[in-house]
Amino acid sequence: MNHNLSTTHAGAIGPQTPSHASFMLAKFWRRYDQGNLLFLAGVHAAGTVGAATYIALRGVSTAAVVAAVLLAWITIFAISAGYHRLFAHRTYEAHPVFRVFLLLFGAGAFQTSALEWAANHRRHHARTDTDGDPYSVTRGFWHAHVGWVIAKADLAAPTMALKDLRADPLLMWQHRHFVPVASLMAFGLPLLVGVLFGDPLGFLLVAGFARMVFVYQVTFAINSFAHLFGTQPYSNRDSSRDSLAAALLTCGEGYHNFHHAFPADYRNGVRLHQFDPTKWILFTLSKVRLVNGLRRTPAEVIERARQRMRAVAVQTSHARSAVALTARVAHVRRPALTPAR
Repeated sequence: MNHNLSTTHAGAIGPQTPSHASFMLAKFWRRYDQGNLLFLAGVHAAGTVGAATYIALRGVSTAAVVAAVLLAWITIFAISAGYHRLFAHRTYEAHPVFRVFLLLFGAGAFQTSALEWAANHRRHHARTDTDGDPYSVTRGFWHAHVGWVIAKADLAAPTMALKDLRADPLLMWQHRHFVPVASLMAFGLPLLVGVLFGDPLGFLLVAGFARMVFVYQVTFAINSFAHLFGTQPYSNRDSSRDSLAAALLTCGEGYHNFHHAFPADYRNGVRLHQFDPTKWILFTLSKVRLVNGLRRTPAEVIERARQRMRAVAVQTSHARSAVALTARVAHVRRPALTPAR
């Protein structure tokens, strides 16, 4: 938006002509991906206005609420454990049965295929906070949160190495058939469960659309909120932050500063008390051999990073104290003004 002030009187401009409005609309359409924009708008309209209207007129069953909560949690877990920690970062290896589970329910989030998701995320880590970062927070909260999703793809953006992912037949199957698979998991599954409970429309709106809205917002918040608000106990080399609030809503993904400092670690909440259900589940599955090769950063490496950031905090505190002291001294030494005669 242009914030430059004009010296022309506002009243002299007059109302916008239809041609100008058409030009602005055309410019808007050229800037954004119409398909993504309309899809997201439709999902949010159905998941908020549609679901609220249905609940006001017909009420909502306990079964529909339980289904929505369970599907939301499973979907977020599939994004966290599958799309993120397995496919984007290869922090562990998984049995084909578990991989299929992650690919199916991850698709139910309707956040593109695992291949595209991992490619964007690898670009994010390789070029964090630069123009090459697809969801750089330096371009604003809106862009990092959702603007990048509806913006047209940057054809000049560098492609990431995906040879390891393209060699995975299950992942490539999901990529080739993403739309039907995602539609089945996002909409077909809630509808089918709703038929069994005698409330297909209620389940579709609450466990389908409203659940998708919630999943979108909390997972998008990792790219926006967790790059602006929180603490940096491991690194200050980029904008990533640790956020307990974000972790509670995303199966532990909110410990984002640790993740950016040590992206090859299967844990996000590395400390014992930190809320990271994905970490706990992956560790448990490793005991029954559905997961193996869990990658961990050595404790001494993590501790060195924490010590460095504690030293940075002390230096910053001393620098601020020195600035404040200098300002007070300058104020005391300022000569008093003598009244004019």
